[in-house]
Amino acid sequence: MTKGRTGGSSSFSGGALRRQMEQLWREVIKFGAVGGAGLLVNLVVFNLVRETTELPVVRASVIATIVAIVFNYIGFRYFTYRDRDKSGQTREMGLFLLFSAVGLVIENGILYAATYGFGWDSPLQSNFFKFFGIGVATLFRFWSYRTWVFRTVPAEATVAAAERFLEERGPRDAGATGTGSGTGASGRGTR
Repeated sequence: MTKGRTGGSSSFSGGALRRQMEQLWREVIKFGAVGGAGLLVNLVVFNLVRETTELPVVRASVIATIVAIVFNYIGFRYFTYRDRDKSGQTREMGLFLLFSAVGLVIENGILYAATYGFGWDSPLQSNFFKFFGIGVATLFRFWSYRTWVFRTVPAEATVAAAERFLEERGPRDAGATGTGSGTGASGRGTR
C-alpha cells in the first residue's frame, strides 16, 4: 500500500511539475506577445517624437517609454495575467508603476550612457541602444511583474473556497439524489 502511494505521488509530482512548466511557458509567450507589441509602440513613438520635435534623444525615449508602460499595463492586466488576483488593484497599479519606473531608468540609463558617455547618437546607434535598454529592462520587468505585481491567488485560498462551496452544496445534493451518504449523515444526526 505504501509502495503504491509513493509511486502515485511521484507521478503526481511529475504531472504537477509539467503543468507548472506549461503554465510558465504560456505566461512567457503571453508576456512576450504584449511586450513585443509594447516594444513596437515604444520604438515608433520614440522615432516619431525624435523626428518631429527638437527634444533631446533621452527625453524622447522617456516619453516613448511612458506611452509603452500604459499600453503594456492594459495588455498585461487583461491578457497575460487576466486570471491573477484582482482584489488589490490599487496596490497592483502602484507596484506596476514603481517597477515600470525602475525599468524606465534601466532602459533610458543605457541610452543615456551611450549617447552622452560615448557620443553614440546617430539614429541607428540611438535605436540600437534604445532596443538594448528595453531588452535589459524587460528581464527585470518580467521578474518583478510576475513576482510582485500580478500575483497568483494563493492555493490555500482556492482550496478553502472550494471546500466552502462543497460544504454548502454537499448536503442538499446528497439529499436530492438519495445517495447512501445522505442517509448515513442523517442517521448519525438522529442518534
